[in-house]
Amino acid sequence: MADIILGIESSCDDTSAAVISDGYLLSNVIASQQVHKEFGGVVPELASRAHQQNIVPVVRVALDKAGVKPSDLTAIAFTRGPGLLGSLLVGTSFAKALSLSLDIPMVMVNHLQGHILANFIREEGKPVVEPSFPYLCLLVSGGNSQIVRVDSPLDYTILGQTIDDAVGEAFDKCAKMMGLGYPGGPVIDRLAKLGDPGRFHFAKPHVPGLDYSFSGIKTSLLYFVRDEMAKDPEFMEKNKEDICAGFQKALIDILMDKLIKASKQTGIREITIGGGVSANSGLRERIVAEGKKRHWKTYLPEFRFTTDNAAMIAVAGWFHYRSGERAPLDVAPVSRLADF
Repeated sequence: MADIILGIESSCDDTSAAVISDGYLLSNVIASQQVHKEFGGVVPELASRAHQQNIVPVVRVALDKAGVKPSDLTAIAFTRGPGLLGSLLVGTSFAKALSLSLDIPMVMVNHLQGHILANFIREEGKPVVEPSFPYLCLLVSGGNSQIVRVDSPLDYTILGQTIDDAVGEAFDKCAKMMGLGYPGGPVIDRLAKLGDPGRFHFAKPHVPGLDYSFSGIKTSLLYFVRDEMAKDPEFMEKNKEDICAGFQKALIDILMDKLIKASKQTGIREITIGGGVSANSGLRERIVAEGKKRHWKTYLPEFRFTTDNAAMIAVAGWFHYRSGERAPLDVAPVSRLADF
């Protein structure tokens, strides 16, 4: 019989449920929260309340779309962390209740692991294109920037990571300070396509090894815009496309310099990206271009699997389930990666 896994994702501001059968996706439903836009960022209390309202209908729709009854489920995979504790608590509690009522096991999933395995989501009628082990994953999101060596679905080594801000934070915080709106990544990406990336240049940090730093470039951009607007209050409005193009190019350069270095050090040429920032068109184009230049095999997740979604949690949970792992009913969510 097929292993049918229900995945539940509630780590931040998207409530999502997905169903997979032996690794093949049957459904993936996401309820996004729009209330946070007016605040320029996610408000944890509002996020957890919205999860409480959304989780039952989202799971019901996911099961209906998959053509699966609750009694058909083999196991439930849920995001234990990292993320917003209140939001995680909603998903964890729901998974426990459903596990008890159906008398089926749970498996807990590291949210970041889900992003790393997003390229293993299979769909009927589409060719299976998956990286071979070992591979390098550039994991980039609002809270994390890492280069991860992946030796198997459940075996990872972090080779480098940010020592301060994540690249997604740099996008969001700078967009907010420049009055471009939230979330900042898609806005800057859209404007960058219209601008000249060579007009404005921003200093890049020199961090040893494979670690990242984005705090300095973020600060330099904000000071640059502030000083220029002191001379001309319309400077930002007149030049926002070129500013965004130069800023985005600098961030991508920082990411790619370390990834290229990691590939040379390890000899690994199987390269993937994951996380919310992997939806950035400039980064995706650069990964492909570098891959052709350096004879990499590159794998990009579909856009719908770059943001937080339960499909990646379900497929990660499937690997955990097959390895024999089970989560106890007294498991508690964790907000930090270090506590996982």
